[in-house]
Amino acid sequence: MLIVGVDEAGRGPLAGPVVAAAVILCDGGIAGLDDSKKLSAKRRGELEVQIKARCRWGVGEASVTEIDAINILQATLLAMTRAVESLGCDPHEVLVDGNRLPRWRYRARAVIGGDALHPCISAASIIAKEHRDRIMVAAARDFPGFGWERNMGYGTAEHLAALRRLGATPHHRSSFAPVAQLALI
Repeated sequence: MLIVGVDEAGRGPLAGPVVAAAVILCDGGIAGLDDSKKLSAKRRGELEVQIKARCRWGVGEASVTEIDAINILQATLLAMTRAVESLGCDPHEVLVDGNRLPRWRYRARAVIGGDALHPCISAASIIAKEHRDRIMVAAARDFPGFGWERNMGYGTAEHLAALRRLGATPHHRSSFAPVAQLALI
């Protein structure tokens, strides 16, 4: 029976895409899975390698342009749909971390705190976070000064100060208040 775990990374940041991952765990599972936020960066990286080597997985993104056009919730659901579709199979059930589901033809269940309860969602959490973190580290090289290699686009004091000093970039979500308010200054 194909059970898919889905989770996202990057709903709250001021910059970068929202990323979702979908994972079908391999036989025997992966030892040490947990919510990506509870794991060290080193441990997440180790688990990502194992998941990618042994499990079926897919990633979906929704761009900053899509986030600004349809809102962050709808963009997150779109990224989740893209992640599940990238698996290339019809799952028997999809378990999604959180309280909202895309409209799918698959049987699906939203599970609040699912990334700590279901290993397949934990695996998706790890894949999504690692994938998005790499995007933000690369963006930091193109747009230095915002600290994205550390804050991953979240609205930290460093990021907000740089936003006021340097202005918005193409990676910034113009529909998010701190970025939108720049236009008022």
